[in-house]
Order: sequence, then structure tokens, then C-alpha cells
Amino acid sequence: MLRLGWIQTLPVHGDPAANVAAVEPALLSGEADLWVLPELFSTGYLFDDRADLARVAEPVPDGPTARALVSLAVRGRCAVVAGVAERGDDGRLFNSAIALDGGGVRAVYRKVHLFDLERRLFDPGDLPFPVLGLAGARVGLMICYDWRFPEAARTLALAGAQVIAHPSDIVQPHCQAAMVTRALENRVFTVTANRVGTEERGDHRVEFTGGSRVVGPDGRVLSDGPVDRPASGVAEIDPAEADDKRATATNDLFADRRPEMYRIDQGAASARARGT
Repeated sequence: MLRLGWIQTLPVHGDPAANVAAVEPALLSGEADLWVLPELFSTGYLFDDRADLARVAEPVPDGPTARALVSLAVRGRCAVVAGVAERGDDGRLFNSAIALDGGGVRAVYRKVHLFDLERRLFDPGDLPFPVLGLAGARVGLMICYDWRFPEAARTLALAGAQVIAHPSDIVQPHCQAAMVTRALENRVFTVTANRVGTEERGDHRVEFTGGSRVVGPDGRVLSDGPVDRPASGVAEIDPAEADDKRATATNDLFADRRPEMYRIDQGAASARARGT
């Protein structure tokens, strides 16, 4: 069994140390084997420009936030997936998720699908969707807006993920409900960790929707967070349930796939585009 938890935060903008301190009690509580934190949990979300973002972005695995989380994972005997602003060796800036335990940073995922204002701040992700062994389960990583692309969760599931960890800063409706579909169509557990509160920078204002949750392979919501305040929650799961892809006694979701039928007829597509 795996105790799978989310931590829903209200970050202090631009203060990674304060934001790590805010999640410390939960990480040390012993209540979960794997905790998932929101997207960009250590920095906040909105930035004036790339220079503003670069001031708080950190290298991975050697930045202070990653090191502090590894230390907390050792003390709390847990694993963590957290969203951070990553500064690459070449100066590029990524909206990243890091997976770690007491042994150090185990995987990095750089957000592939950048949302709205992120496109002028971050560089597009250049690493594949990872699946790794973490806290006794096979865990896949995706970030927030990736939920809009079924290919993201399907790629992770086909790579063997039993749990999809989904750090998020959700501002649009439907994501929390859509993760029920992502869990159902892939027969996996999903854990979405979202933040709350509002941020304003210049002419931009965003409001975050909370509602962090764990969803089971059968679509049941196993843990659900409030929409308006920091909180944490834990669901006890058996990751092996996600290895059973049967939708009925005679239907297996992955065995029933017919990839040969999913190809696009380029000629027909071109004709439709021309209106002919």
C-alpha cells in the first residue's frame, strides 16, 4: 500500500525559503509516503519578464530548494514531487517538476505545453515525460496545462506509470473534473496538487482554484481539497490496481487499442483544410 498525498499551498511570491518552510510540517508529519506539491510552489507564478523570473529560478539538483526538499525527504522518510522554476546550465528557464527522495533528485520533467503568459517567460520543455520508481510505485510526471493533452497522460501510462503526479497552478475550469477522465481512460491513479489565492503583476491578475485531489483508476475521487485555502490530504492506495487495464471482463483498455487506425489520412486532411 502507498499513502499518496497532496499539499495545497499559498506561496509567498519570490521567496523560496518561506515556501519550503510552509510545506515542512506536512513533509515531516509521516502521514504520506509520496507528497505532491503545486507547480512553481517555491516561487509563485506571475513574473514581470524573464529577468524577474531568472532572479528566483534555481539549478537542479544543486539549488537550495532541491537540496532543502531532499533533506526534508530524509527526515520525513518520504518522497516528493514538486514544481519549481529551473535555471539550466545554459541560462534557459524551465517550468519544471522534480521527483526526489532521501537519495536525491531522481527525475526532472520540463513542462512541454506552456500556458498563456508562460510562453514569454519559460523555454519549452526538452525532456520526455518520465516514469520512475518512487516510494514503491511507478510514478509519471506532468504539469498543469498538460492535462489538456490526452497524449501526455497516455504516454505516461503506456510507459508503465501507476501514478501520475500532476503539480498544477490551475486557473481555468474543468481540470479537476478532467483528471477523472485521464484516470479512467488510462486506468491509473492521478494526484493533482493545485495552489490557491491570487497573484497580480502589472496588468495581469490570476486566481487559482485549489481543489487538489487523488483519483483512482475507476474514476473515484479518493481525496479532495478545498477551493479557497491551503490544505493537505492523503489517500491510501494499492498501486498494483493500476496494472489491471480491464474495463470489463472481456475488454482491456490497452490490448483493445488499434494504433493502425489512429493514423491521419494526410490527403483527406489536406482536402478538408482546402474546403474541397
